[in-house]
Amino acid sequence: MTEFFLSVIIPANNEAARIAGCLRSLLSQRGLEDRRVQVVVVPNGCGDETSGIARAHEDEFANRNWQLTVVELAEGGKIQALNKGDEEAGASARLYLDADILCGPGLLAGVIDALDCPYPVYAGARLQVPPPVSVISRRYAGFWQNLPFLTRGVSGAGLFAVNSSGRGRWHRFPPIIADDAFVRGLFAPAERVLVNAAYSWPISEGVQALVKVRGRQDDGMRELARLYPDMMQNFDDRPAWWELGRLAAADPLGFMTYSAVGLATRLRRRRGGWARNR
Repeated sequence: MTEFFLSVIIPANNEAARIAGCLRSLLSQRGLEDRRVQVVVVPNGCGDETSGIARAHEDEFANRNWQLTVVELAEGGKIQALNKGDEEAGASARLYLDADILCGPGLLAGVIDALDCPYPVYAGARLQVPPPVSVISRRYAGFWQNLPFLTRGVSGAGLFAVNSSGRGRWHRFPPIIADDAFVRGLFAPAERVLVNAAYSWPISEGVQALVKVRGRQDDGMRELARLYPDMMQNFDDRPAWWELGRLAAADPLGFMTYSAVGLATRLRRRRGGWARNR
């Protein structure tokens, strides 16, 4: 079997507009020397050209002596795509990556170095939100990026990695909403490593999209608390009231926007139903 240092697993649902940028950011990685990387793209339930666009990059990966594998699933579903990606992975160290993310040029090298140890490790990187188009999303993102789970922790939002020992913490991804939070909750804060590299993660545009995303995030954490109550002790970076007060004083418009989206989320939940979105 081909020896890979890292397998990158990318579930993709109708990501024709973004998958090329994601793959190009991987091809632009530096500092890897002779370390071989496998990238597994799993288009699932796609009605667009995600698969074809991904396959068009196969030669470019081969030129780096890397491997790009594209495995299509007829039905949509991120959890099924993650599990299929794991089945295809040739390396014991894994990086799970959303298809709309752009990785900074030193990210993979930093992740591989962080995972190179015998004890379980969960690794992430510095999340950066590109400037949103809408004013609401700009204000929301400005406040959200200063919350403790991003500023003093390893968030894992859209990007997280585990080494072989860490991957042994679970078998298959369970059918849950918050796959990233599930994995993060399997590791104590002391087992998480923040790689000194950045990645770009676009935030949803407009009030309706933000409310849908916030609803799924909240529902995902409630589900984890119900199914895996012991895991909650590993989420130690939720803001205290005084931290929110300090952030609100520094950015009152951002705080009002963040709070308004939270209120709209609660009101919508009472009416029931959440659509898939981010």
